[in-house]
Amino acid sequence: MVIFDCDGVLVDGEHLSTAQMAREARKYGWDLSDEEAHAIFSGGELAKIGDMIAEKTGKKLPDDWDMMMQRRIVNMMKTDAETVDGAEDMLNSVLAMGLPVRVGSNSSGAEMEAKFASTGLDQVLEDDRIHSGRDLEMPKPRPDIYLHAAEQENVEPTNCIVLEDSDAGVEAARRAGMACVLLRPLDKEGPEWPGLLRIGHLSEFPKILREILKQQRAHREKK
Repeated sequence: MVIFDCDGVLVDGEHLSTAQMAREARKYGWDLSDEEAHAIFSGGELAKIGDMIAEKTGKKLPDDWDMMMQRRIVNMMKTDAETVDGAEDMLNSVLAMGLPVRVGSNSSGAEMEAKFASTGLDQVLEDDRIHSGRDLEMPKPRPDIYLHAAEQENVEPTNCIVLEDSDAGVEAARRAGMACVLLRPLDKEGPEWPGLLRIGHLSEFPKILREILKQQRAHREKK
Protein backbone atom coordinates (compact mmCIF):
# COMPACT_ATOMS: atom_id res chain seq x y z
CA MET A 1 0.00 0.00 0.00
CA VAL A 2 1.03 3.59 -0.65
CA ILE A 3 0.38 6.22 2.01
CA PHE A 4 0.60 9.88 1.06
CA ASP A 5 1.13 12.89 3.23
CA CYS A 6 -1.13 15.76 2.17
CA ASP A 7 0.58 19.17 2.42
CA GLY A 8 3.63 19.50 0.22
CA VAL A 9 2.98 16.11 -1.39
CA LEU A 10 -0.52 16.32 -2.88
CA VAL A 11 -1.64 19.87 -2.05
CA ASP A 12 0.58 22.94 -2.10
CA GLY A 13 -0.99 24.52 0.98
CA GLU A 14 1.77 24.42 3.57
CA HIS A 15 3.24 27.81 2.62
CA LEU A 16 -0.23 29.36 2.85
CA SER A 17 -0.75 27.89 6.32
CA THR A 18 2.65 28.83 7.70
CA ALA A 19 2.32 32.36 6.26
CA GLN A 20 -0.90 32.67 8.24
CA MET A 21 0.96 31.56 11.36
CA ALA A 22 3.79 34.00 10.60
CA ARG A 23 1.28 36.87 10.60
CA GLU A 24 0.03 35.68 13.99
CA ALA A 25 3.59 35.46 15.34
CA ARG A 26 4.32 39.01 14.18
CA LYS A 27 1.07 40.24 15.73
CA TYR A 28 2.24 38.98 19.11
CA GLY A 29 5.74 40.46 18.71
CA TRP A 30 7.86 37.72 17.09
CA ASP A 31 9.64 39.31 14.12
CA LEU A 32 9.43 36.29 11.85
CA SER A 33 9.43 36.25 8.05
CA ASP A 34 7.10 33.97 6.09
CA GLU A 35 10.04 31.84 4.94
CA GLU A 36 11.43 31.54 8.48
CA ALA A 37 7.97 30.54 9.70
CA HIS A 38 7.72 27.88 7.02
CA ALA A 39 11.03 26.36 8.11
CA ILE A 40 10.01 26.40 11.78
CA PHE A 41 6.29 25.57 11.65
CA SER A 42 6.00 23.24 8.65
CA GLY A 43 4.42 19.91 9.60
CA GLY A 44 3.81 21.00 13.19
CA GLU A 45 0.71 20.80 15.38
CA LEU A 46 -1.24 24.04 15.76
CA ALA A 47 -1.41 23.73 19.55
CA LYS A 48 2.38 23.33 19.80
CA ILE A 49 2.93 26.21 17.37
CA GLY A 50 0.74 28.38 19.59
CA ASP A 51 2.81 27.34 22.62
CA MET A 52 5.98 28.22 20.70
CA ILE A 53 4.68 31.70 19.85
CA ALA A 54 3.60 32.28 23.45
CA GLU A 55 6.98 31.15 24.81
CA LYS A 56 8.93 33.25 22.31
CA THR A 57 6.91 36.43 22.87
CA GLY A 58 5.93 36.08 26.50
CA LYS A 59 2.34 36.81 25.48
CA LYS A 60 -0.71 34.72 26.39
CA LEU A 61 -2.61 33.47 23.37
CA PRO A 62 -6.37 32.82 23.52
CA ASP A 63 -7.22 29.39 24.89
CA ASP A 64 -8.91 28.51 21.60
CA TRP A 65 -6.09 29.90 19.42
CA ASP A 66 -5.49 26.59 17.64
CA MET A 67 -9.19 26.17 16.82
CA MET A 68 -9.39 29.78 15.60
CA MET A 69 -6.38 29.23 13.34
CA GLN A 70 -7.86 25.96 12.12
CA ARG A 71 -11.04 27.75 11.00
CA ARG A 72 -9.02 30.41 9.19
CA ILE A 73 -6.91 27.83 7.39
CA VAL A 74 -9.96 25.78 6.32
CA ASN A 75 -11.65 28.88 4.89
CA MET A 76 -8.47 29.88 3.08
CA MET A 77 -8.03 26.41 1.57
CA LYS A 78 -11.56 26.45 0.13
CA THR A 79 -10.39 29.03 -2.40
CA ASP A 80 -6.58 29.17 -2.44
CA ALA A 81 -5.34 25.56 -2.36
CA GLU A 82 -3.52 24.20 -5.40
CA THR A 83 -2.16 20.78 -6.23
CA VAL A 84 1.56 20.10 -6.07
CA ASP A 85 2.92 19.97 -9.61
CA GLY A 86 2.24 16.52 -11.08
CA ALA A 87 0.07 15.28 -8.19
CA GLU A 88 -2.97 14.18 -10.19
CA ASP A 89 -0.93 12.39 -12.88
CA MET A 90 1.13 10.67 -10.19
CA LEU A 91 -1.98 9.52 -8.30
CA ASN A 92 -3.55 8.14 -11.48
CA SER A 93 -0.32 6.28 -12.30
CA VAL A 94 -0.19 4.69 -8.84
CA LEU A 95 -3.86 3.68 -8.98
CA ALA A 96 -3.33 2.19 -12.44
CA MET A 97 -0.80 -0.19 -10.89
CA GLY A 98 -3.61 -1.60 -8.74
CA LEU A 99 -2.03 -0.44 -5.50
CA PRO A 100 -4.29 0.65 -2.63
CA VAL A 101 -3.67 4.24 -1.53
CA ARG A 102 -4.44 6.18 1.65
CA VAL A 103 -3.64 9.64 3.00
CA GLY A 104 -2.17 10.24 6.47
CA SER A 105 -1.73 13.88 7.44
CA ASN A 106 -1.46 16.10 10.51
CA SER A 107 -4.11 18.34 8.90
CA SER A 108 -7.67 18.08 10.20
CA GLY A 109 -10.30 16.23 8.22
CA ALA A 110 -12.14 19.51 7.56
CA GLU A 111 -8.96 21.08 6.23
CA MET A 112 -8.23 18.18 3.89
CA GLU A 113 -11.83 18.11 2.71
CA ALA A 114 -11.51 21.80 1.75
CA LYS A 115 -8.16 21.24 0.03
CA PHE A 116 -9.25 18.21 -1.96
CA ALA A 117 -12.55 19.82 -3.00
CA SER A 118 -10.77 23.00 -4.08
CA THR A 119 -8.19 21.13 -6.16
CA GLY A 120 -10.48 18.40 -7.54
CA LEU A 121 -8.52 15.63 -5.84
CA ASP A 122 -11.75 14.60 -4.10
CA GLN A 123 -12.62 12.94 -7.43
CA VAL A 124 -9.56 10.69 -7.07
CA LEU A 125 -9.33 10.06 -3.31
CA GLU A 126 -12.17 8.39 -1.38
CA ASP A 127 -13.20 9.94 1.94
CA ASP A 128 -12.75 6.74 3.96
CA ARG A 129 -9.12 6.53 2.82
CA ILE A 130 -8.16 9.90 4.28
CA HIS A 131 -6.86 9.92 7.87
CA SER A 132 -6.17 12.93 10.08
CA GLY A 133 -3.54 12.83 12.80
CA ARG A 134 -5.15 15.91 14.36
CA ASP A 135 -8.63 14.39 14.52
CA LEU A 136 -7.33 11.06 15.80
CA GLU A 137 -5.05 12.88 18.28
CA MET A 138 -1.98 10.99 17.08
CA PRO A 139 0.08 13.50 15.07
CA LYS A 140 3.43 12.86 13.45
CA PRO A 141 6.22 12.25 14.31
CA ARG A 142 4.24 9.60 16.18
CA PRO A 143 3.77 6.59 13.88
CA ASP A 144 0.13 6.01 14.87
CA ILE A 145 -1.52 7.66 11.86
CA TYR A 146 0.42 5.45 9.45
CA LEU A 147 -0.13 2.32 11.52
CA HIS A 148 -3.84 3.15 11.64
CA ALA A 149 -3.95 3.44 7.84
CA ALA A 150 -2.21 0.08 7.44
CA GLU A 151 -4.59 -1.55 9.92
CA GLN A 152 -7.61 -0.17 8.04
CA GLU A 153 -6.28 -1.69 4.81
CA ASN A 154 -5.27 -4.93 6.60
CA VAL A 155 -1.73 -4.56 5.24
CA GLU A 156 1.45 -5.18 7.23
CA PRO A 157 3.54 -2.03 7.87
CA THR A 158 6.49 -3.67 6.11
CA ASN A 159 4.38 -3.78 2.94
CA CYS A 160 3.69 -0.03 3.02
CA ILE A 161 5.59 2.82 1.42
CA VAL A 162 5.08 6.42 2.52
CA LEU A 163 5.58 9.54 0.39
CA GLU A 164 6.51 12.48 2.63
CA ASP A 165 8.05 15.94 2.45
CA SER A 166 8.62 16.73 6.14
CA ASP A 167 11.17 15.50 8.66
CA ALA A 168 8.37 14.73 11.13
CA GLY A 169 6.61 12.58 8.52
CA VAL A 170 9.79 10.70 7.67
CA GLU A 171 10.33 9.99 11.36
CA ALA A 172 6.74 8.74 11.67
CA ALA A 173 7.29 6.34 8.77
CA ARG A 174 10.57 5.12 10.26
CA ARG A 175 8.93 4.46 13.63
CA ALA A 176 6.08 2.65 11.88
CA GLY A 177 8.54 0.30 10.19
CA MET A 178 7.56 1.47 6.72
CA ALA A 179 9.63 2.35 3.69
CA CYS A 180 9.67 6.06 2.89
CA VAL A 181 10.34 8.32 -0.07
CA LEU A 182 11.15 11.97 0.64
CA LEU A 183 9.88 14.56 -1.85
CA ARG A 184 12.26 17.50 -1.56
CA PRO A 185 14.62 19.38 -3.88
CA LEU A 186 17.80 17.35 -3.96
CA ASP A 187 19.93 20.38 -3.01
CA LYS A 188 18.02 20.68 0.29
CA GLU A 189 19.16 18.84 3.38
CA GLY A 190 17.14 15.81 4.47
CA PRO A 191 16.98 13.41 7.44
CA GLU A 192 19.86 10.97 7.74
CA TRP A 193 18.18 7.58 7.41
CA PRO A 194 20.01 4.89 5.39
CA GLY A 195 16.74 3.43 4.02
CA LEU A 196 15.34 6.77 2.88
CA LEU A 197 14.79 7.26 -0.86
CA ARG A 198 14.62 10.78 -2.32
CA ILE A 199 12.96 12.38 -5.32
CA GLY A 200 12.84 15.96 -6.53
CA HIS A 201 9.54 15.74 -8.46
CA LEU A 202 6.37 13.65 -8.18
CA SER A 203 6.83 12.24 -11.67
CA GLU A 204 9.71 10.14 -10.29
CA PHE A 205 7.57 8.33 -7.72
CA PRO A 206 5.72 5.88 -10.04
CA LYS A 207 9.07 4.76 -11.46
CA ILE A 208 10.25 3.83 -7.96
CA LEU A 209 7.06 1.86 -7.33
CA ARG A 210 7.35 -0.01 -10.64
CA GLU A 211 10.92 -0.99 -9.80
CA ILE A 212 9.87 -2.23 -6.34
CA LEU A 213 7.02 -4.29 -7.85
CA LYS A 214 9.40 -5.69 -10.46
CA GLN A 215 11.86 -6.76 -7.76
CA GLN A 216 9.05 -8.36 -5.73
CA ARG A 217 7.86 -10.37 -8.75
CA ALA A 218 11.40 -11.54 -9.47
CA HIS A 219 11.81 -12.60 -5.84
CA ARG A 220 8.56 -14.59 -5.90
CA GLU A 221 9.52 -16.30 -9.15
CA LYS A 222 12.82 -17.45 -7.65
CA LYS A 223 10.91 -19.15 -4.87
